[in-house]
Amino acid sequence: MPKHSSGHHSINGKNFIILPICFCAVIYLIVCLAVLPAASTYLSLADMFFSDTEKNFSSQYENIFVPVEESTETNITGNSSNETKSAKETVSISSFTFPSFGNQFGELIIEDCQVNAKLFFGDDTTVLSNGVGIYNGSSIPGYGKTILIAGHNNTYFNGLKYAKKGQIIKIRTNYGNYQYEITDIQVKDCNDSSAYDLAAENENLILYTCYPFDELGLTPLRCFVYAKPVSGPVIDKNS
Repeated sequence: MPKHSSGHHSINGKNFIILPICFCAVIYLIVCLAVLPAASTYLSLADMFFSDTEKNFSSQYENIFVPVEESTETNITGNSSNETKSAKETVSISSFTFPSFGNQFGELIIEDCQVNAKLFFGDDTTVLSNGVGIYNGSSIPGYGKTILIAGHNNTYFNGLKYAKKGQIIKIRTNYGNYQYEITDIQVKDCNDSSAYDLAAENENLILYTCYPFDELGLTPLRCFVYAKPVSGPVIDKNS
């Protein structure tokens, strides 16, 4: 009579092959899930800095910036720069479109530092891929409070490495044109809460970016550029 096999050894043989494959697949999936977020950040940065193709993110945001014609500069405290005006130059808050998060509503220029960037309200990934952005929680020019603006150290704010006291920062918005004079440059830890005061009741401008300037990715240090207002209209919040 022919001998019959129970199949026990065959099943064990298959288990010996299948179980290690399943185990390796699970480990691979766990590693991918853990590493992918960090890897995607560096891949995106590498693509931004080394790709020959110019990136265009313009479809991802709304541009409400319409340049305002240059006029006699008026000191933001009320004194005219050419001493022909004595009253404050004001702009009614109801006379222009207040920016929403992600809107481009102006541009920021520092001629001495070769900085020329679109200015956005907000500072998410899309914003910082297209220009520089006002931290959501700070203010806009002319509002009389702290204006905190972020930009990438390898792109739009790379020129801040040339910043010096006395240089002029120009901000053009959809409701007026402003000038600020650089008063200080400091490098601080990214968690240093003393670097800015969002509760300040006086207008002040702070630009910041990762430091050192030519390093890829997030760093533990930030370069802060501080500036005082020189000219530009005051926003009348009650009109």
